Amino acid sequence: MSKSVFVKFVSEPKNDTLKTIVGIACVAQAINDGHDVSVFFAASGTRLLDRGYIEELDKEIGADSKMVSGFMDAIISKATLFCSFASVKATLGHSEGDGALIVADDKIKWSGPPGVIALATNSDVQLTY
Repeated sequence: MSKSVFVKFVSEPKNDTLKTIVGIACVAQAINDGHDVSVFFAASGTRLLDRGYIEELDKEIGADSKMVSGFMDAIISKATLFCSFASVKATLGHSEGDGALIVADDKIKWSGPPGVIALATNSDVQLTY
């Protein structure tokens, strides 16, 4: 039976790269299992929208690994994505519409705390990384 799964990336991924990779893998698994997955990137978790950082995480797995970027491709194409643009600006220094993120701005639902609360209260399962 399909569940509504809400995953929030809010922690600084550089503080625990292995936990970050596990979180990304869990999102990809939930998608593969057929669940309705929503992912919210906030605070330092927006670092996961930086292609260069995803490449760094791939290298954590192995020199030629593309595992993490493969997981992110699945997440971008099959999950509903939410993000705080203020967090993107504060963490990555990017402005809306500059095309600097791993996903196009128009493929993200821009929100803040009201979106987080709505997603959390309407989901069956919540994970936070």
